[in-house]
Amino acid sequence: MSAITLPAHFDGEQIQLDEPYELEPGTELLVTVLPKRPTDDEQEGWFTLSRNGLEAAYADNEIDYSLKMIKEANPEYEGR
Repeated sequence: MSAITLPAHFDGEQIQLDEPYELEPGTELLVTVLPKRPTDDEQEGWFTLSRNGLEAAYADNEIDYSLKMIKEANPEYEGR
């Protein structure tokens, strides 16, 4: 049998597969413990911090830089 990754969780007492999968007795398993996902409140805090930083960097009063303002062109730049 080739290796396969199966989603699972710990219910407080046992490791439970999230989807049915037939395993034979004695099948060797590797268990990888993933970091706990952030709560909605934690994630919202990170989104707010990111949004505030982007708003500060790209404010409405931000200067529009034209190509005429470039003093030295980057010869490796491949953009348009």
